[in-house]
Amino acid sequence: MLVLVAPGQGAQTPGFLTPWLELPGAADRVAAWSDAIGLDLAHYGTQADADEIRDTAVAQPLLVAAGILSAAALGDIAPGAVAGHSVGEFTAASFAGVLDDTDALALVRKRGLAMADAAAITATGMSALLGGDPDTSVAHLEKLGLTPANINGAGQIVAAGTLEQLAALAEDKPEGVRKVVPLKVAGAFHTHHMAPAVDTLAAAAKAVAPGDPKVTYVSNKDGRAVTAGTEVLERLVGQVANPVRWDLCMETFKELGVTALVEVCPGGTLTGLAKRALPGVQTLALKTPDDLDTARALIAEHA
Repeated sequence: MLVLVAPGQGAQTPGFLTPWLELPGAADRVAAWSDAIGLDLAHYGTQADADEIRDTAVAQPLLVAAGILSAAALGDIAPGAVAGHSVGEFTAASFAGVLDDTDALALVRKRGLAMADAAAITATGMSALLGGDPDTSVAHLEKLGLTPANINGAGQIVAAGTLEQLAALAEDKPEGVRKVVPLKVAGAFHTHHMAPAVDTLAAAAKAVAPGDPKVTYVSNKDGRAVTAGTEVLERLVGQVANPVRWDLCMETFKELGVTALVEVCPGGTLTGLAKRALPGVQTLALKTPDDLDTARALIAEHA
């Protein structure tokens, strides 16, 4: 069984969209999306620097557009399951037929703007914990008033909260944690600090008519496979202020009998986690169109 996965914010790098726009029809498709959401995706994906594409309101639609574009380049494929990390869940919802491409991008554009506004209210951030026992780390974070915003599996946890709380964490690491690494993000995503963005996204989602997933859709909320499009949409709204449980998603991949995992552009993060947490599962990250033939061969074997 093949699972197709989509990365979240932080996976973007300057110019990463450039080679994908050289594929037949890709530039026109991206131009149409840009017009629909009022953001020049081609510019940001080819010419913008790291600081420009770190902007939450830019990074999120850029990542979803790249994911949809690279998946389409694979041709007509039939994964057994789909999932995405954080904003990558919108990409996965497009794969599954829950949202059409334009609806997914329009919602993500509003999500990014709303999260940027919410992040401006209080000075907040996120830090990754390297090493340590997950249960011990989570208890320590809660003691400091921090949220374990991403529990990614393979020993990786990301803490989120105010800058003061994160500074306290750097001085008082959980037992067994080797290092606390500040992340270059604009705020404490997937925490109560994002509550205002949930309200904005919920209002925007009312205009969307979701379809039921055509393939197994695995949710960040609890790793559960969700079968109703309305519930997928509700979870997409709620996850803005709730932790990402990618560890539970990977547990579900095991239960489903996944034998191969392909991560769409800009791939690398989720395949890295899978290599550590899913031994025996073949993985491939789509970084450039040069990876497409290898991906198609893997898909032909496992899909």
